[in-house]
Amino acid sequence: MNKIAVGLASSLVLVSVLAACGGGSDDSGSTPTPPPAPAPDLVQNYCYLMSTSMGEISLAIDTTNTPITGENFKQYVDSGFYDGLIFHRVVHQFVVQGGGFTPDLVQKETRGPIQNEASVGISNLRGTLAMARSSAANSATSQFYINTVDNVNLDQEHASDGVGYAVFGKVITGMNIVDQIDIVDTNNSIPVENILINSISEMACPAT
Repeated sequence: MNKIAVGLASSLVLVSVLAACGGGSDDSGSTPTPPPAPAPDLVQNYCYLMSTSMGEISLAIDTTNTPITGENFKQYVDSGFYDGLIFHRVVHQFVVQGGGFTPDLVQKETRGPIQNEASVGISNLRGTLAMARSSAANSATSQFYINTVDNVNLDQEHASDGVGYAVFGKVITGMNIVDQIDIVDTNNSIPVENILINSISEMACPAT
């Protein structure tokens, strides 16, 4: 038997002896650490039809689990902020990102940044909608991205910065359009031809 095995066996024997003699610490009054809570399911509080130059994409937004992020997106939509902007960043088999720049790559002025809600735990799976941000945790404003593959490395649980990126919605229909955007020609991740967001308008959420 190797030393590790011997040490383990000795420890087990010692624990058994303490238990038999009533020795050791009494944990009867301590509260065990609960397992981590499962991530909530996305809720469809608001739904929108995004008309783009490549086709229509319908989105469901969750303001139940991610109230700050969901309401932030809703306010930008209600003000018409996104109309006429572009998908300015496309990384094949990763994300398509928009909501910040005009067709001539001028960044549009936004409201102030919001609190990061990645801790809610909704995963960056294919088809989910999440907030883009800088390296600062609470720096997201208007820009969003759609995951074109499962990107669990962007979740707080797995993120290299320990913060992660907040998912606040999902694509209901139109992932075929997202997939078409995902394969366009790019130059330094910027689409060679503009992909316009013509408008985003509220629609009835489908029955679940």
